[in-house]
Amino acid sequence: MADASNVLGTPLASCSTDPLTGFYRDGCCSTGAGDFGAHVVCAQMTTAFLTFTQAQGNDLSTPVPAYQFPGLKPGDRWCLCASRWKEALDAGVAPPVVLEATHAATLEYVSLADLKAHAVDG
Repeated sequence: MADASNVLGTPLASCSTDPLTGFYRDGCCSTGAGDFGAHVVCAQMTTAFLTFTQAQGNDLSTPVPAYQFPGLKPGDRWCLCASRWKEALDAGVAPPVVLEATHAATLEYVSLADLKAHAVDG
């Protein structure tokens, strides 16, 4: 995915290697044919978002050792599904995003203006 672009039109930066994120578990919010959830938004977790997504049936806080998933805490960066970030935006609990590490495919789900309004430095 070395040629992937971010929402700013520049090369996609790494989102997180600790915890190791990405659909391909390579630290980047890259996407491909098998990524039906479009895990393309590099987001910095907040308590409000983690509570919200758990209420939606996606518990990101609890570790799942069988999948080498450590469980997330506020401050961790993670590649979120674009549709979940949009749901959180609509609910008023969208977590901050790292624009340089958010894949350009995100723009199929949300506007650049909304992403910029929630941007945090990479």
